[in-house]
Amino acid sequence: MAEPIMLQGTMSNVGKSFLAAALCRILRREGYSVAPFKSQNMALNSFITADGFEIGRAQALQAQAAGLEPSVLMNPILLKPTTDVGSQVIVNGKPRGNMRAAEYFRHKRELIPEIMRAYNELSARHDVIVIEGAGSPAELNLKADDIVNMGLAELVNAPVLLIGDIDRGGVFAQLIGTVGLLEPRERERIKGLIVNRFRGDISLFRDGISILEEKSRKPVVGVVPYIKCDLEDEDSLSDKLTDTAPDGFIDIAVIRLPRISNFTDLDVFGQFEGVSVRFVSSAARLGTPDLIIIPGTKSTLSDMRHLRESGMESAIKNAAEKGVPIFGICGGYQMMGRRISDPCGSEGGGSIKGMGLLDCETVFGSAKQQRQVSGRFLEADGFFGCLSGAEFYGYEVHMGSTVGPERQLTDVGGSVRGNIAGCYVHGIFDSGEVCSRLVKRLYAERNAEFTGAVTDRREYRERQLDMLADKVSESLDMELVHRIIGEGM
Repeated sequence: MAEPIMLQGTMSNVGKSFLAAALCRILRREGYSVAPFKSQNMALNSFITADGFEIGRAQALQAQAAGLEPSVLMNPILLKPTTDVGSQVIVNGKPRGNMRAAEYFRHKRELIPEIMRAYNELSARHDVIVIEGAGSPAELNLKADDIVNMGLAELVNAPVLLIGDIDRGGVFAQLIGTVGLLEPRERERIKGLIVNRFRGDISLFRDGISILEEKSRKPVVGVVPYIKCDLEDEDSLSDKLTDTAPDGFIDIAVIRLPRISNFTDLDVFGQFEGVSVRFVSSAARLGTPDLIIIPGTKSTLSDMRHLRESGMESAIKNAAEKGVPIFGICGGYQMMGRRISDPCGSEGGGSIKGMGLLDCETVFGSAKQQRQVSGRFLEADGFFGCLSGAEFYGYEVHMGSTVGPERQLTDVGGSVRGNIAGCYVHGIFDSGEVCSRLVKRLYAERNAEFTGAVTDRREYRERQLDMLADKVSESLDMELVHRIIGEGM
């Protein structure tokens, strides 16, 4: 069985996912067979494995860092929020239904056998398992039935590294306070502290290290600098979702839906010099961008209602009339049609009029479509004709089907008419051929030529993971990390 090492954080978005990915890549380069694991993930950015199972996007990234094909064993429970108090519960890669938070908390300990089956099967195949926690282990009101932080660490007998984010302030309170709030047996599991996202001269933090070690009675394993790393972020607290002013020659506006999902679909455009991607949350901020993208959502009907009531729908339609190209992905594609109906109650039931940008209708069914896909764009007129024949890859994860008389966008579906297009494929822009053609067309619309470098997203991600691993390995006491892994508990 594999040796485990667990990364827990003082709060959400302190960098657990990226540090886990870095550790997977570091250990892989050292010759270990390593795999990531997260027992329970709450995220709207998900990934579909080759065999059709849905897992958190972070575990897919960590699997790539480890040189593995993503597996449902790496994330047996995924919660996808549908409202402020409820989520779709996905167990072993397939939906179990929607539950309110209180109902899920009453039953989640019943999922421990599923968690342990996945963990033990993964552990039997590898040398090291890098486990990612969630939120904070010191959420005192949730500790009784914890299955993702110290509760899981006890189940698999894992030593823990505790991460604090100094960039957000209060790192002493974060780390020392968290250690102090834990029970003695939990405190014993913490074998070291990591200070993440340090800006400036790290040598000036030597006194800080001494204070942390004295007050917590735990060694500081390392101080990791603020790393500008262009990798997918699954957390809804991501800085990428901030509504900012356009700062590039080409302005891509992404509609910031209340239940936005898989916003990682747009990360590929960050590779291109001169292209800015901004997430727009109000009609007044939309302006007249070069391209509008309506992304996925976990609550299509309610988000359509939000667009209408907020005035964003009118702003999008006005932009379309002015010739601005608009592309919808998954839920965004559904909202671009004439009507969305939910007769099975997948999202609470009902029906709502869509934006009418495409002549198609969506009807939700009881089955969820989950598959990896690849194909090519079909011949098209208008703006998106630039993609005709281009090959793409990606995955589909959605409820419902969309039909209508519009010209088909790709050989696996979708619709296109002039400057309006949509499909169900997440990651459809990741192919170097697709993203480069689109960016070049956007430049041409501005009477300019794009002459920069083009890289397929998968290859680009590999380079970013190597860069992340290089910087993290330089910042951590890897001899101590190996000793912690080897000694275990």
